[in-house]
Amino acid sequence: MNATVARGVRLPAMAWLQWRPLISSEALIALASLYFAVAGNGLFWTSAMATHPGSICYAVSLLLLLLGTHAFLLGLLVWRWNGKAVVSLLILLTTLASHYMSRYHIYLDADMLRNVLATDRRESRELLTASLAGPLLIGMLPVVALWRVQLAQRRWTGTLLWRAGFLLLAASVALGGALLSFQEISALMRNQREVRYLATPANVLLGLPRALRGDNPVQRAPKLPIGTDAKAMPRAAGSRPRLLLVVIGETARAQDWGLNGGTRQTTPELAQKQVINFPDMHSCGTSTEVSLPCMFSPWGRRDYDEKKIRAHQSLLHVLDHAGIATLWRDNQSGCKGVCDGLPLQSLTDATTPGLCADGRCMDEILLQDLPAQVRAKPGDRVIVLHQLGNHGPAYFERYPPRFRRFTPTCDTADLGRCTRAQIANSYDNALLYTDHVLAQAIGRLQGMQDYDTAMIYVSDHGESLGEKGLFLHGVPYAIAPQEQTHVPMTMWFSPQFVRDRRLDLACLRERAGQRTDHDALFSSVLGLMQVRTALYDPQHDLFARCEG
Repeated sequence: MNATVARGVRLPAMAWLQWRPLISSEALIALASLYFAVAGNGLFWTSAMATHPGSICYAVSLLLLLLGTHAFLLGLLVWRWNGKAVVSLLILLTTLASHYMSRYHIYLDADMLRNVLATDRRESRELLTASLAGPLLIGMLPVVALWRVQLAQRRWTGTLLWRAGFLLLAASVALGGALLSFQEISALMRNQREVRYLATPANVLLGLPRALRGDNPVQRAPKLPIGTDAKAMPRAAGSRPRLLLVVIGETARAQDWGLNGGTRQTTPELAQKQVINFPDMHSCGTSTEVSLPCMFSPWGRRDYDEKKIRAHQSLLHVLDHAGIATLWRDNQSGCKGVCDGLPLQSLTDATTPGLCADGRCMDEILLQDLPAQVRAKPGDRVIVLHQLGNHGPAYFERYPPRFRRFTPTCDTADLGRCTRAQIANSYDNALLYTDHVLAQAIGRLQGMQDYDTAMIYVSDHGESLGEKGLFLHGVPYAIAPQEQTHVPMTMWFSPQFVRDRRLDLACLRERAGQRTDHDALFSSVLGLMQVRTALYDPQHDLFARCEG
């Protein structure tokens, strides 16, 4: 009996080892396209079918559209010599993308792909949670089956003819799918354009070339100069140098900023300072990769041209042309080209006891030896501190234990294992810590009596914490919810700075109550530091009408 059982087990195993079907490259592409359309696009189907639930004709149209589109794209990429490797890579990529899109309801457009390319090892480590194991194991099954397949060989003339016919057939299938329910499909593309960023791996295949053309870790070019005419206005003899501290927050949203009057006091220390708060501030993008270059450029969101912004120098270079020394201190993933060629201190690898552990540092590291760094160069200074801030999904790691005031917290990077209340508690605790860091920064500035000091804090973008089913950030700007674009901005000025610049703080507080956005940063900093250049725009200088 045992021999019979063993023989029964061996036979299927031997059959599997001997199974080596011979198929054409076109057949492989068709099978892969069907797999992607059916098994790799759960969020796409959920979102697209929500407009016409239960409509079989509409579902068939979407299936044909997905099938034809992927077959056409793969028909351009997959050949006999690379077919197994490319399709295997796309299966695993689709598995990962589908997992994260479903987990956090994110969209994979070119900007999000640029964020992925710029992700450092620390951020990657936080995203590799246990919930990824199941999808990866399932994704490996078709990959294992794929490598048992043999791809048929043809003469090159036959290969080209077959491929041309296949591409024509794929385009016809996609077109037929669109025409089958033309009114419904056109309405979907017109009213819910973001759905196309859920079709995987087509979203990656179409978005990646655009992401690679931008300024990213894969491709960089020297920045084109701007503001070379910049000059600092002369100061009275004996004047103290000015120090402007620009703190770039990370992922802080206005709704949870205590100074904006929310339900929680997340800024108790700043509330005790003489700060000026801007409750109606809006970001230039929904990711650091977009917002940082945009907010430091003269064009901003109002004249948004991604290629132009990334190709040119920034506000910091204009200040440098005017003779004002700058320094970028970073506790995140770099300055995204904003400080190229200028002094940069990356503190992410610091090992200061009490502030740094496991490859990450708390944001107070940015304040370490700050006065000495300022005084290292004479004259006016502009120092940028780039926070780790509220960078998700590991909000619980962004603050020391003593700031765990809102409980219970979400103590994992896998947000799917926490309630929305727990996620919000951890997020708000991280804001409490940012409040502390900013209050400490003001304390440092108050102690530097040899400078006229000021601070501007503004976040790069906001964050979704489950509203509308969305988490994290990076939704395409045109459809981004306010949670990802409405951000805090707070300023502080020493009495000496106010007197020297003759600032009317009452006027500035009135201006702070009006709507503003990241576009104001460029000219406001130039105006505050009294730098004159043709790029300066008084209409976007928050201080222009509040000077005596």
